[in-house]
Amino acid sequence: MRLYSYFRSSASYRVRIALALKKLDYDYAAVHLVRNEQLAPAFRAVAPAQLVPALVVDDPERGELTLTQSLAIIEYLDERFPEPPLLPGDAPGRARVRALALDIACEIHPLDNLRVLRYLQRELKVSDEDKDRWYRHWVETGLEVVERQLAGHAQTGRFCHGDRPGLADCVLVPQIFNAKRMSCRLDHVPTVMRVFDACMAEPAFAQTQPSACPDAT
Repeated sequence: MRLYSYFRSSASYRVRIALALKKLDYDYAAVHLVRNEQLAPAFRAVAPAQLVPALVVDDPERGELTLTQSLAIIEYLDERFPEPPLLPGDAPGRARVRALALDIACEIHPLDNLRVLRYLQRELKVSDEDKDRWYRHWVETGLEVVERQLAGHAQTGRFCHGDRPGLADCVLVPQIFNAKRMSCRLDHVPTVMRVFDACMAEPAFAQTQPSACPDAT
């Protein structure tokens, strides 16, 4: 396997965690987003959307495949390498975990990714201060929703769902890393932070964090 990744990309971090939980080896191919390496023709040939992550795999049925979109990649890995499972065995449980993941991946992350922040500054001439306010607003309010989903729920355990890390945790942890980097308020989401701390005690999360990546600068 070959993973096209950027050390600060939260979507890439999700996939790195999943690969580590599955104990799968892969080659790391760095794509530096701030230097616009994702816009190079060579990378566009790999990922037409010019986004990371992209995972090149040797599929037993289809041969070499290039997979994109972090949640699609993680679900592919979970189906092909089912142990340990990243989704619950029951349909209601799977729906809950997917909803938690999507609360972050669809409701928070798209508003705060690099392309959006650059557009705010370069095209709409938003100041640095207002850009950071935008970022913090959507992260803090979005995580408050996640907190309400987790706090007091019977299926919330040590991790987002039960006592084994799964898909929702793969998505939650990178979002908290970015929230901390941007000085977002986090004292209003104690359950979220408890789960985050539990995840970071696990090698799969700690050893794939941004500072541990080959391209960390």
